Amino acid sequence: MLFISYHFMEQMPIPPLGVRGLKTLLFISGTRPEVIKLAPLIHAFRQQPQAFECRVCFTGQHRELALQAFDFFGIQPDYDLNLMQEKQGLPGLTASLMTALQPVFQQEKPDLVFVQGDTTTAFCGALAAYYAGIPVAHVEAGLRTGFIRSPFPEEFNRIAISKIAAYHFAPTEAARQNLLREGVPDLAITVTGNTGVDALLWAKTQVEKQKSPELEAFQQQLDPKNRRIALVTLHRRENQGAIMAGMQQALSTLATRYPEVLFVLPVHPNPQVRTALEPLAGLPNMRLTQPLSYEIFVWLLAESYLILTDSGGIQEEAPSLGKPVVVLREHTERPEALEAGTAILAGISPEDILETVSKLMDDAVAYEAMVAQCAQNPFGDGRACERILAQITNSFK
Repeated sequence: MLFISYHFMEQMPIPPLGVRGLKTLLFISGTRPEVIKLAPLIHAFRQQPQAFECRVCFTGQHRELALQAFDFFGIQPDYDLNLMQEKQGLPGLTASLMTALQPVFQQEKPDLVFVQGDTTTAFCGALAAYYAGIPVAHVEAGLRTGFIRSPFPEEFNRIAISKIAAYHFAPTEAARQNLLREGVPDLAITVTGNTGVDALLWAKTQVEKQKSPELEAFQQQLDPKNRRIALVTLHRRENQGAIMAGMQQALSTLATRYPEVLFVLPVHPNPQVRTALEPLAGLPNMRLTQPLSYEIFVWLLAESYLILTDSGGIQEEAPSLGKPVVVLREHTERPEALEAGTAILAGISPEDILETVSKLMDDAVAYEAMVAQCAQNPFGDGRACERILAQITNSFK
């Protein structure tokens, strides 16, 4: 176990309002989760055009999925760097990001740069802003597992961003405490809830108002026949290889053990993930799909009985819809979900996964207890963007 503790560096100063009346905000994103969690925030700031000009830079770390999300939220990126290449590793991506972001900063000269979460895009966006002398606002700050390689490279990325950021928007009080222990000044931290909850609640309302032809087609193809749906998502880098092969075996056993359950698995585009999960395609109650649009995913999340995932964001979203989560990881940077009883940390071994999932499938009391706990989502009330807007507005006065 490796716990990280660093003395916090001096905060970068915020330029006074007199420098320029209209403040330029640059939002940097590269993956679908970043787009989803920044989209409601971009809209919130754009509702104040007399004070803020919002510019959006998309790096292309996750291309098709992220562009679908931009479209769903009605946002057109001002910059599309289109950086991702086939079989590109972290060193190459990092170098490409740093090189490509510099001219964006030179062109826009933003007063503040927003990054979200813990991706390589977020880390490089913060580092490039630091090199350019531009303050950084970190959305979803303070998440920690205490293990530098779990998740990899996300744990390092979020720690590094915290050494750079001037504004730390922590989703929970526990995240705030993590930052305080690392020496981040209390005045630099605002507990907001998670903007992903804002996005989810808005998206759910949109889906209920009007279903797209794509969603209607997906519903017809899925044909659950009144069966319970178990939604499965797997992509985490540290789970790839032998660990994911074991997860595939566990899912195969679960599908055989519970033929009345329809397991729906949107397969991540990473070739290693696809190869590991392909053997599941032959099972009659296992649906392997292409990556889903955010609209379809929100509908499926709402319709599911149980969620099995190694994702971080789903641990925040599922409680808002009353859905218990089984986390297929050894550690989580969202311990609030475990403490609140909305998620269970199953681990990564096939035996542990089978035991945890089977208990929830077989024990209605245990399952309903988790559903009841979801009534109080520890990750927010859908007003995170409102709080961030207020904090930034007050800081520029």
